[in-house]
Amino acid sequence: MTSITKHLLSIAFFVAVASAAVAQPGWNWGDSVDKAKEKNALYSDFVRAKNWQAAVEPHSWLLENTPDLNASIYINGAKIYEGLADATDDKQKTLEYQGKALEMYDLRIKYFNNEADVLNRKAYVAYKYYRDDKPKYPELYELFNKAFELNGNDVLTNNLTAYMDVIRRYKLTGGEITDAEVFEKYTQITDIIAYKMDNTSKKDRLKKVADYVDKILTATVDVDCAFITEKLGPKFKETQDINLAKKIFSLMVQQKCLDDPLAMEVAIAVNETSPDYGIAKFIAQRAAGEGDMTKAVEYFEKAVELTDDVEKKSDVYLSLARMQASSSKVSARSSARKAISANPSNAEAYVFIGDLYMNSFEDCKAGESRVKDRAVFIAAYDQYKKGGDREKMAAAKAQFPSIEEIFNEELEEGQTVKVDCWINETVQIERRPAN
Repeated sequence: MTSITKHLLSIAFFVAVASAAVAQPGWNWGDSVDKAKEKNALYSDFVRAKNWQAAVEPHSWLLENTPDLNASIYINGAKIYEGLADATDDKQKTLEYQGKALEMYDLRIKYFNNEADVLNRKAYVAYKYYRDDKPKYPELYELFNKAFELNGNDVLTNNLTAYMDVIRRYKLTGGEITDAEVFEKYTQITDIIAYKMDNTSKKDRLKKVADYVDKILTATVDVDCAFITEKLGPKFKETQDINLAKKIFSLMVQQKCLDDPLAMEVAIAVNETSPDYGIAKFIAQRAAGEGDMTKAVEYFEKAVELTDDVEKKSDVYLSLARMQASSSKVSARSSARKAISANPSNAEAYVFIGDLYMNSFEDCKAGESRVKDRAVFIAAYDQYKKGGDREKMAAAKAQFPSIEEIFNEELEEGQTVKVDCWINETVQIERRPAN
C-alpha cells in the first residue's frame, strides 16, 4: 500500500468519524458540511503526526468558516502554533506563532466560554513566552490576576511559582504595586499551596514550590524585621488571621526576628489551631526566658505530646530540666531522667544531673562526716561517667574523700554510703587520686 493510499484512507477514516459526530451535541459544521468534515479530518491527521506546518491551511479554513465548530479546533490550534514556535529559529516567526497560540485560548473563550479553565492554561503558556519580555509584564500581571481570581484553589501548580515570579518582574521593573500588595498576593499564593498540601498525599513537589515562592518574595520586597513588625504585625492584630500569623512566624524565623514580642503572639495563635512541636518548644523557651515558668512548663509538655521522635522528646525534657534547675533541683533531675528514659543515649542529660550534684556540696554537707559530705562528688562522677565527660569526671574525682579521711572514719573503699539531702542516692566510697 502506497503512502498516498494510506493518507487517503486516514482522511477517509476521520471523515467517517466526523460524520458520526454530526448528530452529537457540541459540533456545528456550518453551511459547507462536507468540506468542513474534510478539513477537520485533514488537519487532525497532521496534528497527530505533529506536522504542524501542513496543519495550518485546513485549520485556518475551519477558524474562518466554522469558528464555533467545536472547542477542539482551539485546543489543537494552540498545539499547532506552540509546535511551530518551538520548531523555528526565526525570531520574528517565533513571536508570530506565540501570538497565534495565545490567540487560540482567547477564541476558545469567545466561542465556548469556560474562561476559568482556559485562562488557567493560557497563563502558564504566556509566562513561558513573555517572562523575559519587559513590555509584556503588565499584560502578564493582569492575566495571572484574572486566572487566580477565577480559579482560586484550582489554579494549576505550575502557575503558583509563575505568578510570584511575574509579580517580582512587574514590581522590579516599575510596575504599580506596593510592598503590601505584593505580600497580599504572596499570601494568596501560599494559601492555595496550603490547601493543595492538605488535599494530596504527594507533598514533596508542593514543599519545593513553597520554598521557591518564599525565596521570590524576599527577592521582590525588603522583608526585614521592620517590615514584618510595622507592616504585617498591625494587620494581624486587626484581623487575627491565622494564615497571616503562619506567614509572619515563618518570615520571622527566616529573618531572625524571634526576639520581638510579635513572634510570641503569632506563635501562640498558630499553635492553638495548628499544634506544632517546634512552635510549642519555641513558646516554652521564650516563656522561660521571660520568667513565666507556668507557661513554660505547659508548652514544654505540649511539645513532648506533639512528637513521636524520641530524640526530640528527650531534648524537650532536658530543656525543661535546665529551666527548673534554678528553682528546684529535684524537679530538674526528674525532667532530666525523663529525657534519659525517652532517649538513653542522651549523654547531655547524664552530664546535667552530674552538674546538679556537683553544685550541691555546699547545700547538702552536714559537717559531721567528711566522707559522707564528699560522697556527693562520687554521685556526680557516676553521672559524668554515664555521659562520657572525661574532663568533668576528673574534676569530680579530685573532690573525692582522701584515703586518710576514709581511714579516720573507719570506712573502706568499695563500701556503700548514702548521699542524703535532696539527692538521696547510694554510692560506693572511692578515694581521690594522690597528688
